[in-house]
Amino acid sequence: MLRRIALRVSVVTLSLAGLAGILYLYGFRIDWTGNMSSVRIKNLARDNARVEESRAAQRSEPVTVTAPIEKPAEVAAAPVKLIKTAYWTDFRGPNRAGEYSESPINTDWPAAGLPRLWKQPIGGGYASFTVGEGRAYTIEQRRDKEAVTAYDIETGREVWAFSYPASFDEVLGGPGPRATPVYHDGLVYSLGAMGDLYCLSAATGKPKWSKNILADNDAKNIHWAMSGAPLIVDDMVIVTPGGTSGKSIVAYNRLNGAPLWKSLNDRAAYTSPIVATLAGKRQIVWISGERAVGLGVEDGKLLWEYPWPAQMDMNCSQPVVIDDSDVLLSSAQGPGTALLKIAKDGDAFTAQPVWKNNRLKNKFNSSVLYQGYVYGFDEAILACLDPKTGELKWKGGRYGYGQLLLAGGYLIITTEQGELVLVRATPESHQEVARFQAIEGKTWNIPAIDHGLLLVRNTEEMACFRLGR
Repeated sequence: MLRRIALRVSVVTLSLAGLAGILYLYGFRIDWTGNMSSVRIKNLARDNARVEESRAAQRSEPVTVTAPIEKPAEVAAAPVKLIKTAYWTDFRGPNRAGEYSESPINTDWPAAGLPRLWKQPIGGGYASFTVGEGRAYTIEQRRDKEAVTAYDIETGREVWAFSYPASFDEVLGGPGPRATPVYHDGLVYSLGAMGDLYCLSAATGKPKWSKNILADNDAKNIHWAMSGAPLIVDDMVIVTPGGTSGKSIVAYNRLNGAPLWKSLNDRAAYTSPIVATLAGKRQIVWISGERAVGLGVEDGKLLWEYPWPAQMDMNCSQPVVIDDSDVLLSSAQGPGTALLKIAKDGDAFTAQPVWKNNRLKNKFNSSVLYQGYVYGFDEAILACLDPKTGELKWKGGRYGYGQLLLAGGYLIITTEQGELVLVRATPESHQEVARFQAIEGKTWNIPAIDHGLLLVRNTEEMACFRLGR
C-alpha cells in the first residue's frame, strides 16, 4: 500500500513538473499558495504588458505642481519647503521590528475598506516598500530585467526606475527579486535576486556604485535567491551572500562600496540581519541557514551562536528581540520556536535556550512584540504567545501565509489572498475587527506604513490606503 501511494505521489509530482516546464516555455507560470494546496496559472507576458501600459499612461499625463503662495512684499522671506521626516526607511520599519508608532491609526474601518489613494499594476517579486523624501521604493521584475523603482507615495506615479539585466525564476517561488531596498540619507540600497547590490540616488535613481555580492565573495546563489535586505549600520552596508572562506556575511563602505570586513562560513538563508543591544553589547543578529549568531558591529567577530538548522536552509523569519537579553527564534522548516538568553561571561558571550516548543512556527513571515506578548503565524493560523514561558495564549483566524505589522495596539494583516485585516493585539483572545479586499492575487509581500499611509503589494498589484486618522 505504501509503495502504491509513494508511486502515485511520484507520478503526480513528475506530471506537475512536466506541466510547469511546458507552461514555462510559453511564458506562463504556476502560482502556488504557501501550503501548495491550490494553484493558478499566471500569464507573465500579460502582466508585463499591464505594467508597461500603466507607466506609459502616467508619463503621458502632466505632472501636477502646486503653485507657490506669494507673500506680501513687506513679509518677504526665503521660501521654505516642508519635507517630511523619513520614517519607514528600513525593512519592516524602524529597527526592523514590524511596528508602526509614528502617529495614531484609524481603527474604525468602513465596510467598504480604508480610503484608497491609488491602485495599479506592478512587476513581479516579493520585496516590500521603504519610504523617504515622499517616495516609496521597491524592486520588481520587468521582463528580463530587475527594476529598482520609486513612486510618489501620494499619487502612485512612477518617479524613476533603474533597471539592469537580471532574471531569476523558480518553479515554486516564481520569478523576481526578493529583498527590500532600504533608504538612508538620500541614498537607496537594493539587492537583486542574483546578488546585484546597488547604491542609488534616492532623488534620481542614478547609481553611485554597485557590485555583485555573489561574485565578490565566491558564493553560489541559494535555492530561492538572495532575500536579505541590506542593513545600514553606521557607515557600513551589510549583506549576506553566504560565501565560504569567511565570506558569509560582509560589510562594505556604504558611500563607495569598499570592503570593510567579512565573516563566517555559513550558508545564507532568507532572513535579513538586524542590529540589537543584547547583554550590554550592540551587535548584529542574523539567522543563517545553519544557526543564529551575534556579531560585533565593528569587525564581524563572532560573539555567540546557537544551532538553528532548517530544511533546505529555509530560515525565513526575523528574530524578535524581547528585551535586553532575550531573543525569540521561529522556523516552520526548522526546530520550531525557541527563546534564547544572551549573557556575558567575562569577555565571552553565551546563548542558552530558555525554552523550546513548536507553538509558533513562522514559515516565511515574521512575528511582532506588543506589551510583553508575541503575535505571529503558526504556519497559516494567527497565534499569540507568552515569550517568557512559551505558553500559547490563543490561536485563531486563518489568513493563509500572509504577513502582519503592529500599529496602535492592533495587528495589520495582509492575507495570502490580498485582503487587509484589522485584529486587536490582546492576549485574551483572537478578535478580528475588520476586513476588506485590498489587492488581487497571491500576496506574500510585507506591507509598509509611513505617515499614516499603508502600502501593500504582491507580484501583480500595488495600492496605497489612508490608515492614519
